[in-house]
Amino acid sequence: MNTAHIEDATEELREQLLNHSLYEKIQTPKDLQVFMEHHVFAVWDFMSLLKALQSKLTNTNFPWYPIGNPEVRYLINEIVLAEETDINLDGKRQSHYEMYLEAMEKGGASTKAIGNFMEQIQHGTDIYLIITASDLPISVKKFLKFTFETIYANKPHAIAAAFTFGREDLIPGMFNSIITKIQQKFPKEDLRLFKYYFDRHIELDEDEHGPMALKMIEELCGDDQVKWQEVEEASIKALQNRIELWNGIEEQLSKQEVVG
Repeated sequence: MNTAHIEDATEELREQLLNHSLYEKIQTPKDLQVFMEHHVFAVWDFMSLLKALQSKLTNTNFPWYPIGNPEVRYLINEIVLAEETDINLDGKRQSHYEMYLEAMEKGGASTKAIGNFMEQIQHGTDIYLIITASDLPISVKKFLKFTFETIYANKPHAIAAAFTFGREDLIPGMFNSIITKIQQKFPKEDLRLFKYYFDRHIELDEDEHGPMALKMIEELCGDDQVKWQEVEEASIKALQNRIELWNGIEEQLSKQEVVG
């Protein structure tokens, strides 16, 4: 088994995600705001998957000593460098999560829910308790719960699978098209930061992070068929949860239409 097999096994789900009816529903700045208010949690928990991998595949403790595969250490550290300290639209260092928050604020989306969520995390509250007690939509709760169940299962190859195959993949390009259409219909809306976020994802994922992540999975699994099977299962579940998240956003947009 290899990454090509995983791509074949997840092809139908990736097609569902790529052709999801949600994209046709995002027609106005308000629709885009609703999307961002949900999607920001996926942007944030992506970083949690990434940092979990760095913690498990490199030595972040001191006194330091080398652990694991040097090739894997390089791959994960390269991805962390770009995701946690990339260059924003103003030429300053910023994580992609922070870029997204600024894009939300500029685009008129509320950051209250993610702000409250992060405040509790910084206070040290148990992540499952935060998720359960929150007023977040069920689809967001399920999405986050799967992420942290994957992390705490303590299987780096499965975490890498959720990180690699549960990502948007071709979707950033699709959202750039949506953003352009909205910008043309509502020229007063400032969506530059949001577009830049997706532009960076396209640039990094296609040229660097995508191939790096696939190579990392190959290195982590080797010839271990049990690990490959677990990678396949984690990848399928990650995509199913992404689709459910999209379903939840679409449902919210439909409610908005009824109210309107």
